Amino acid sequence: MDAKVTLSFDQAIINKAKKFADKNNISLSRLTEFLYSKITSGNYQSLEDMPVSDWVNMVSEGEIQYQTKSRSRKDLKTEYFKSKK
Repeated sequence: MDAKVTLSFDQAIINKAKKFADKNNISLSRLTEFLYSKITSGNYQSLEDMPVSDWVNMVSEGEIQYQTKSRSRKDLKTEYFKSKK
């Protein structure tokens, strides 16, 4: 069963990812699903432990910056319930 997810990315990265997906005859959604599948199938303790493939470098340019937000459990719960309204 497919589920919808809303994600936010830099527009330039989205454009490159769409071109990459199109060249490989795959939708951007399926490409993203494939990436998540690969990420979650490994035994990685952190983002730095994950190997970066050549094709990821083709999709992105420059140094990758991981932007994370530290949020409390209460904030996450509030955000979740707001999204259900």
